[in-house]
Amino acid sequence: MRPAILAFGLMLTLLAGAAQAQSPMTLDSFVTRANRIPLNPAAMLMPDAHRLKSEAERAFVTVRGEIRDARAAGRTPVACPPERVSLDPRQFLSFLNAIPQSRRQRMTVADGVREWLRARHPCPA
Repeated sequence: MRPAILAFGLMLTLLAGAAQAQSPMTLDSFVTRANRIPLNPAAMLMPDAHRLKSEAERAFVTVRGEIRDARAAGRTPVACPPERVSLDPRQFLSFLNAIPQSRRQRMTVADGVREWLRARHPCPA
């Protein structure tokens, strides 16, 4: 009986860790970590830079999908970016830093990307 309880406890611990790993990073956490990374070529040698880059890429893919789905459904999307968006990391981070911290704590990275795209590429009225 005891080994079964230990195995069950281990399984719950692993599942909790996996669920925590899947929860989206808050925008505030993203910005705080990004502010610590120098914006130079050596930055990509830092493991945290890779994690943040992947997080941002997932957020852009998510928002692009939302825009595509809204257009397909005949709704006005949150933004109307061109097919290829050029991204200056300094400007992007500056934009995200301008969002009040109290608000960033309640936002995901995808929310920040959505706000940035809305500000840079608004849809015509």
